[in-house]
Amino acid sequence: MPGVRVLVGTRKGAFVLTSDERRQEWDISGPHFGGWEIYHIKGSPVDPSRIYVSQSGGWFGQIIQRSDDGGATWEPVGNAFAYDGVPGTHQWYDGTQHPWEFTRVWHLEPSLTDPDTVYAGVEDAALFRSTDAGQTWQELSGLRRHTTGPSWQPGAGGMCLHTIRLDPANPNRIVVAISAAGAFRSDDGGETWKPINRGLRSEGIPDADAEVGHCVHSIAMHPAHPDVLYMQKHWDVMRSDNAGDLWHEVSGNLPSDFGFPIAVHAHEPETIYVVPIKSDSEHFPPEGKLRVYRSRTGGDAWEALTTGLPQQDCYVNVLRDAMAVDSLDSCGIYFGTTGGQVYASPDGGDTWSAIMRDLPAVLSVEVQTLP
Repeated sequence: MPGVRVLVGTRKGAFVLTSDERRQEWDISGPHFGGWEIYHIKGSPVDPSRIYVSQSGGWFGQIIQRSDDGGATWEPVGNAFAYDGVPGTHQWYDGTQHPWEFTRVWHLEPSLTDPDTVYAGVEDAALFRSTDAGQTWQELSGLRRHTTGPSWQPGAGGMCLHTIRLDPANPNRIVVAISAAGAFRSDDGGETWKPINRGLRSEGIPDADAEVGHCVHSIAMHPAHPDVLYMQKHWDVMRSDNAGDLWHEVSGNLPSDFGFPIAVHAHEPETIYVVPIKSDSEHFPPEGKLRVYRSRTGGDAWEALTTGLPQQDCYVNVLRDAMAVDSLDSCGIYFGTTGGQVYASPDGGDTWSAIMRDLPAVLSVEVQTLP
Protein backbone atom coordinates (compact mmCIF):
# COMPACT_ATOMS: atom_id res chain seq x y z
CA MET A 1 0.00 0.00 0.00
CA PRO A 2 1.44 3.44 -0.90
CA GLY A 3 1.91 6.06 1.77
CA VAL A 4 3.56 9.34 2.63
CA ARG A 5 6.40 10.57 4.80
CA VAL A 6 6.13 14.17 6.00
CA LEU A 7 9.45 15.77 6.95
CA VAL A 8 9.15 18.68 9.38
CA GLY A 9 11.98 21.03 10.30
CA THR A 10 11.51 23.23 13.38
CA ARG A 11 13.43 25.70 15.54
CA LYS A 12 14.28 22.86 17.93
CA GLY A 13 14.65 19.69 15.87
CA ALA A 14 13.24 17.55 13.05
CA PHE A 15 10.22 15.26 13.03
CA VAL A 16 9.29 12.45 10.63
CA LEU A 17 5.59 11.63 10.21
CA THR A 18 4.50 8.53 8.29
CA SER A 19 1.05 7.40 7.17
CA ASP A 20 -0.66 5.17 4.63
CA GLU A 21 -2.60 6.49 1.64
CA ARG A 22 -5.62 7.33 3.80
CA ARG A 23 -3.51 9.86 5.75
CA GLN A 24 -5.72 9.62 8.83
CA GLU A 25 -3.35 8.12 11.40
CA TRP A 26 0.30 9.08 11.75
CA ASP A 27 3.42 7.49 13.22
CA ILE A 28 5.69 10.19 14.62
CA SER A 29 9.45 9.99 15.02
CA GLY A 30 11.47 12.73 16.68
CA PRO A 31 12.72 15.07 17.68
CA HIS A 32 15.85 14.32 15.71
CA PHE A 33 18.71 16.76 16.49
CA GLY A 34 16.75 18.18 19.42
CA GLY A 35 17.58 21.78 20.20
CA TRP A 36 19.00 22.53 16.75
CA GLU A 37 17.41 24.76 14.13
CA ILE A 38 16.43 22.60 11.17
CA TYR A 39 16.20 25.07 8.33
CA HIS A 40 15.34 22.38 5.79
CA ILE A 41 14.84 18.62 5.57
CA LYS A 42 14.12 17.02 2.22
CA GLY A 43 14.11 13.52 0.74
CA SER A 44 15.32 12.26 -2.61
CA PRO A 45 12.55 11.87 -5.21
CA VAL A 46 14.30 8.79 -6.66
CA ASP A 47 15.35 7.01 -3.45
CA PRO A 48 12.75 7.21 -0.66
CA SER A 49 15.35 6.06 1.87
CA ARG A 50 17.65 9.06 1.28
CA ILE A 51 16.97 12.22 3.28
CA TYR A 52 19.15 15.32 3.75
CA VAL A 53 18.97 17.76 6.68
CA SER A 54 20.36 21.24 7.22
CA GLN A 55 21.13 21.49 10.95
CA SER A 56 22.19 24.87 12.31
CA GLY A 57 23.05 26.30 15.71
CA GLY A 58 24.62 29.41 17.15
CA TRP A 59 27.28 27.49 19.11
CA PHE A 60 28.31 24.75 16.70
CA GLY A 61 27.50 26.27 13.33
CA GLN A 62 26.22 24.39 10.30
CA ILE A 63 26.03 20.61 9.81
CA ILE A 64 24.55 18.59 6.94
CA GLN A 65 23.08 15.28 8.04
CA ARG A 66 22.10 12.38 5.79
CA SER A 67 19.90 9.36 6.35
CA ASP A 68 19.96 6.30 4.10
CA ASP A 69 17.13 4.48 5.88
CA GLY A 70 14.22 6.89 5.81
CA GLY A 71 15.22 8.84 8.92
CA ALA A 72 15.80 5.93 11.31
CA THR A 73 19.53 6.76 11.59
CA TRP A 74 21.66 9.73 10.55
CA GLU A 75 25.27 10.57 9.83
CA PRO A 76 26.97 13.96 9.37
CA VAL A 77 28.49 14.45 5.94
CA GLY A 78 30.74 17.05 4.36
CA ASN A 79 30.37 20.61 5.61
CA ALA A 80 33.22 22.58 3.97
CA PHE A 81 31.23 25.06 1.90
CA ALA A 82 34.22 27.00 0.55
CA TYR A 83 36.89 26.82 -2.12
CA ASP A 84 39.66 27.08 0.44
CA GLY A 85 38.52 23.81 2.04
CA VAL A 86 38.84 25.05 5.59
CA PRO A 87 36.14 23.37 7.70
CA GLY A 88 33.88 25.49 9.84
CA THR A 89 31.03 27.88 9.36
CA HIS A 90 32.61 31.30 9.05
CA GLN A 91 34.87 31.35 6.05
CA TRP A 92 35.44 33.34 2.90
CA TYR A 93 34.12 31.58 -0.17
CA ASP A 94 37.38 31.66 -2.14
CA GLY A 95 39.93 33.11 0.26
CA THR A 96 39.77 36.67 -1.04
CA GLN A 97 38.80 39.70 0.98
CA HIS A 98 35.22 40.56 0.06
CA PRO A 99 31.93 40.61 2.00
CA TRP A 100 30.79 37.06 1.19
CA GLU A 101 30.71 34.89 4.25
CA PHE A 102 29.12 31.48 4.73
CA THR A 103 26.55 31.40 7.54
CA ARG A 104 24.05 28.57 7.01
CA VAL A 105 22.28 26.33 4.52
CA TRP A 106 18.71 27.49 3.90
CA HIS A 107 17.56 24.95 1.34
CA LEU A 108 18.55 21.48 0.13
CA GLU A 109 17.32 20.24 -3.25
CA PRO A 110 18.06 16.62 -4.16
CA SER A 111 18.46 15.77 -7.83
CA LEU A 112 15.42 14.49 -9.73
CA THR A 113 17.45 11.59 -11.18
CA ASP A 114 20.45 10.82 -8.92
CA PRO A 115 20.13 10.31 -5.14
CA ASP A 116 23.84 11.19 -4.70
CA THR A 117 23.48 14.64 -6.27
CA VAL A 118 22.08 17.41 -4.11
CA TYR A 119 22.11 21.21 -4.29
CA ALA A 120 22.41 23.62 -1.36
CA GLY A 121 21.29 27.23 -1.24
CA VAL A 122 23.20 29.15 1.41
CA GLU A 123 23.61 32.48 3.16
CA ASP A 124 25.41 34.63 2.01
CA ALA A 125 23.67 33.94 -1.28
CA ALA A 126 25.40 31.20 -3.23
CA LEU A 127 24.61 27.81 -4.76
CA PHE A 128 26.59 24.64 -4.03
CA ARG A 129 26.35 21.14 -5.47
CA SER A 130 27.45 17.75 -4.19
CA THR A 131 27.68 14.67 -6.42
CA ASP A 132 28.78 12.25 -3.68
CA ALA A 133 25.76 12.34 -1.36
CA GLY A 134 26.93 15.41 0.53
CA GLN A 135 30.50 14.35 1.30
CA THR A 136 32.05 17.20 -0.72
CA TRP A 137 30.58 20.42 -2.07
CA GLN A 138 31.53 22.67 -4.99
CA GLU A 139 30.23 26.16 -5.48
CA LEU A 140 28.53 27.03 -8.77
CA SER A 141 30.32 30.35 -8.60
CA GLY A 142 28.96 31.78 -11.84
CA LEU A 143 25.91 32.87 -9.88
CA ARG A 144 27.70 34.73 -7.11
CA ARG A 145 30.06 36.30 -9.65
CA HIS A 146 27.26 37.58 -11.83
CA THR A 147 27.78 41.22 -12.76
CA THR A 148 24.83 42.20 -10.56
CA GLY A 149 26.35 40.53 -7.47
CA PRO A 150 27.76 43.71 -5.92
CA SER A 151 24.26 45.24 -5.84
CA TRP A 152 22.51 42.34 -4.06
CA GLN A 153 21.07 43.31 -0.69
CA PRO A 154 19.92 41.16 2.25
CA GLY A 155 16.24 40.77 2.99
CA ALA A 156 14.90 40.69 6.53
CA GLY A 157 16.10 37.08 6.94
CA GLY A 158 19.55 37.74 5.53
CA MET A 159 21.00 37.52 2.02
CA CYS A 160 19.95 33.94 1.46
CA LEU A 161 19.49 31.68 -1.53
CA HIS A 162 16.32 29.96 -0.34
CA THR A 163 14.65 28.45 -3.41
CA ILE A 164 15.98 25.94 -5.94
CA ARG A 165 13.82 24.51 -8.75
CA LEU A 166 15.15 21.83 -11.11
CA ASP A 167 13.52 21.45 -14.51
CA PRO A 168 12.55 17.78 -15.09
CA ALA A 169 12.39 18.32 -18.86
CA ASN A 170 15.78 20.02 -19.12
CA PRO A 171 18.51 18.82 -16.74
CA ASN A 172 20.61 21.90 -17.56
CA ARG A 173 17.98 24.34 -16.35
CA ILE A 174 18.02 25.56 -12.73
CA VAL A 175 15.91 28.36 -11.26
CA VAL A 176 16.85 29.95 -7.93
CA ALA A 177 15.59 32.84 -5.81
CA ILE A 178 17.58 35.13 -3.52
CA SER A 179 16.36 37.59 -0.89
CA ALA A 180 16.54 40.39 -1.78
CA ALA A 181 18.11 40.11 -5.22
CA GLY A 182 15.40 38.27 -7.16
CA ALA A 183 15.15 35.20 -9.37
CA PHE A 184 17.88 33.80 -11.61
CA ARG A 185 17.99 31.02 -14.21
CA SER A 186 20.77 28.89 -15.62
CA ASP A 187 20.36 26.98 -18.87
CA ASP A 188 23.78 25.34 -18.81
CA GLY A 189 23.83 23.40 -15.55
CA GLY A 190 24.85 26.31 -13.35
CA GLU A 191 27.82 27.66 -15.28
CA THR A 192 26.18 30.96 -16.26
CA TRP A 193 23.11 32.77 -15.00
CA LYS A 194 20.65 35.46 -16.05
CA PRO A 195 18.30 37.51 -13.85
CA ILE A 196 14.66 36.68 -14.59
CA ASN A 197 12.85 39.58 -12.91
CA ARG A 198 11.24 41.38 -15.84
CA GLY A 199 7.67 42.35 -14.97
CA LEU A 200 8.24 42.44 -11.20
CA ARG A 201 7.41 45.66 -9.39
CA SER A 202 8.71 46.48 -5.92
CA GLU A 203 8.43 49.48 -3.67
CA GLY A 204 11.74 51.27 -3.37
CA ILE A 205 12.95 50.32 -6.86
CA PRO A 206 12.28 53.37 -9.05
CA ASP A 207 13.68 51.72 -12.19
CA ALA A 208 10.99 49.43 -13.60
CA ASP A 209 13.65 47.68 -15.70
CA ALA A 210 16.06 47.02 -12.80
CA GLU A 211 17.64 43.58 -13.20
CA VAL A 212 17.79 42.81 -9.47
CA GLY A 213 16.60 44.08 -6.10
CA HIS A 214 13.27 42.23 -5.75
CA CYS A 215 12.47 40.27 -2.61
CA VAL A 216 11.20 36.95 -3.97
CA HIS A 217 9.80 34.71 -1.23
CA SER A 218 9.22 31.45 -3.11
CA ILE A 219 8.84 29.94 -6.59
CA ALA A 220 6.79 26.88 -7.56
CA MET A 221 6.92 24.72 -10.66
CA HIS A 222 4.78 21.79 -11.88
CA PRO A 223 6.86 19.00 -13.45
CA ALA A 224 4.47 18.62 -16.40
CA HIS A 225 4.75 22.33 -17.30
CA PRO A 226 8.21 23.50 -16.16
CA ASP A 227 8.08 26.67 -18.26
CA VAL A 228 5.20 27.90 -16.10
CA LEU A 229 6.52 29.38 -12.86
CA TYR A 230 4.53 30.76 -9.94
CA MET A 231 6.02 33.24 -7.48
CA GLN A 232 5.05 34.56 -4.07
CA LYS A 233 6.86 37.87 -3.80
CA HIS A 234 7.23 40.22 -0.83
CA TRP A 235 4.04 41.70 -2.21
CA ASP A 236 2.21 40.18 -5.23
CA VAL A 237 1.58 36.67 -6.48
CA MET A 238 3.13 36.37 -9.92
CA ARG A 239 3.13 33.97 -12.88
CA SER A 240 5.48 33.44 -15.82
CA ASP A 241 4.64 31.33 -18.87
CA ASN A 242 8.14 31.45 -20.34
CA ALA A 243 10.45 30.17 -17.58
CA GLY A 244 10.75 33.56 -15.93
CA ASP A 245 11.54 35.74 -18.95
CA LEU A 246 8.42 37.80 -18.20
CA TRP A 247 6.12 37.86 -15.15
CA HIS A 248 2.56 39.10 -14.67
CA GLU A 249 0.54 39.51 -11.49
CA VAL A 250 -2.17 36.96 -10.60
CA SER A 251 -3.06 38.13 -7.07
CA GLY A 252 -6.68 38.66 -8.15
CA ASN A 253 -9.16 38.63 -5.27
CA LEU A 254 -6.77 37.58 -2.47
CA PRO A 255 -7.39 39.45 0.81
CA SER A 256 -3.66 40.19 0.91
CA ASP A 257 -1.00 39.44 -1.68
CA PHE A 258 1.74 39.28 0.95
CA GLY A 259 2.87 35.81 2.02
CA PHE A 260 5.71 33.33 1.90
CA PRO A 261 4.89 29.86 0.46
CA ILE A 262 3.36 28.88 -2.87
CA ALA A 263 2.65 25.33 -4.08
CA VAL A 264 1.14 23.55 -7.10
CA HIS A 265 -1.27 20.59 -7.03
CA ALA A 266 0.48 17.35 -8.05
CA HIS A 267 -1.97 16.48 -10.85
CA GLU A 268 -3.48 19.84 -11.80
CA PRO A 269 -0.81 22.22 -13.13
CA GLU A 270 -3.19 25.20 -13.00
CA THR A 271 -4.19 24.63 -9.35
CA ILE A 272 -2.02 26.62 -6.95
CA TYR A 273 -2.05 27.39 -3.22
CA VAL A 274 -0.91 30.36 -1.12
CA VAL A 275 -1.32 31.44 2.51
CA PRO A 276 -1.85 35.21 2.71
CA ILE A 277 -0.71 37.13 5.77
CA LYS A 278 -1.71 40.66 6.65
CA SER A 279 1.43 42.62 5.76
CA ASP A 280 5.20 42.77 5.83
CA SER A 281 5.04 44.15 9.37
CA GLU A 282 2.13 42.05 10.67
CA HIS A 283 3.01 38.43 9.94
CA PHE A 284 -0.32 36.83 10.75
CA PRO A 285 -3.46 35.94 8.77
CA PRO A 286 -5.89 38.73 7.87
CA GLU A 287 -8.65 39.04 10.50
CA GLY A 288 -6.95 36.33 12.56
CA LYS A 289 -8.44 33.66 10.24
CA LEU A 290 -6.06 30.97 8.98
CA ARG A 291 -7.05 30.47 5.35
CA VAL A 292 -5.29 28.66 2.54
CA TYR A 293 -6.30 30.12 -0.81
CA ARG A 294 -6.62 27.95 -3.91
CA SER A 295 -6.81 28.99 -7.54
CA ARG A 296 -7.86 26.41 -10.12
CA THR A 297 -7.12 28.81 -12.97
CA GLY A 298 -3.43 29.47 -12.44
CA GLY A 299 -4.15 32.65 -10.50
CA ASP A 300 -6.46 35.71 -10.46
CA ALA A 301 -9.56 33.81 -9.20
CA TRP A 302 -9.05 32.48 -5.65
CA GLU A 303 -11.21 30.62 -3.12
CA ALA A 304 -10.65 30.43 0.63
CA LEU A 305 -10.15 26.94 2.09
CA THR A 306 -11.17 27.00 5.75
CA THR A 307 -12.74 23.68 6.78
CA GLY A 308 -10.77 22.41 9.78
CA LEU A 309 -8.64 25.57 10.12
CA PRO A 310 -9.05 28.08 12.99
CA GLN A 311 -11.21 31.02 11.92
CA GLN A 312 -10.73 33.31 14.89
CA ASP A 313 -7.88 34.51 17.09
CA CYS A 314 -5.19 32.83 14.98
CA TYR A 315 -1.94 34.78 14.67
CA VAL A 316 0.58 32.33 13.24
CA ASN A 317 2.70 32.59 10.10
CA VAL A 318 3.56 30.01 7.43
CA LEU A 319 7.16 30.30 6.21
CA ARG A 320 8.41 29.89 2.64
CA ASP A 321 9.49 26.23 2.84
CA ALA A 322 6.62 25.17 5.11
CA MET A 323 4.13 24.01 2.45
CA ALA A 324 4.33 20.89 0.28
CA VAL A 325 2.20 18.42 -1.69
CA ASP A 326 2.24 14.65 -2.12
CA SER A 327 1.60 12.82 -5.39
CA LEU A 328 -1.00 10.27 -4.31
CA ASP A 329 -4.10 9.93 -6.49
CA SER A 330 -5.99 12.27 -4.18
CA CYS A 331 -3.33 14.96 -3.82
CA GLY A 332 -2.45 15.84 -0.23
CA ILE A 333 -1.47 19.37 0.81
CA TYR A 334 0.56 20.05 3.97
CA PHE A 335 1.76 23.12 5.80
CA GLY A 336 3.33 24.03 9.15
CA THR A 337 3.00 27.18 11.22
CA THR A 338 5.17 29.27 13.49
CA GLY A 339 2.74 28.24 16.26
CA GLY A 340 3.89 24.63 15.97
CA GLN A 341 0.94 23.06 14.12
CA VAL A 342 1.24 20.85 11.05
CA TYR A 343 -1.95 20.71 8.98
CA ALA A 344 -2.79 18.15 6.29
CA SER A 345 -5.50 17.92 3.68
CA PRO A 346 -5.91 14.54 1.93
CA ASP A 347 -8.35 16.02 -0.61
CA GLY A 348 -6.54 18.85 -2.32
CA GLY A 349 -7.38 21.43 0.33
CA ASP A 350 -11.11 20.87 0.76
CA THR A 351 -10.73 19.73 4.39
CA TRP A 352 -7.91 20.09 6.90
CA SER A 353 -6.82 18.56 10.19
CA ALA A 354 -3.86 19.12 12.49
CA ILE A 355 -1.63 16.03 12.34
CA MET A 356 0.76 17.54 14.94
CA ARG A 357 0.44 20.33 17.48
CA ASP A 358 2.63 22.10 20.01
CA LEU A 359 5.86 21.76 18.08
CA PRO A 360 8.51 24.45 18.08
CA ALA A 361 8.01 26.97 15.26
CA VAL A 362 7.93 25.09 11.95
CA LEU A 363 10.56 26.19 9.43
CA SER A 364 10.01 23.63 6.67
CA VAL A 365 7.61 20.92 5.55
CA GLU A 366 8.44 18.47 2.77
CA VAL A 367 6.73 15.26 1.65
CA GLN A 368 7.89 11.98 0.16
CA THR A 369 5.34 9.73 -1.54
CA LEU A 370 6.27 6.18 -0.61
CA PRO A 371 5.85 3.13 -2.87
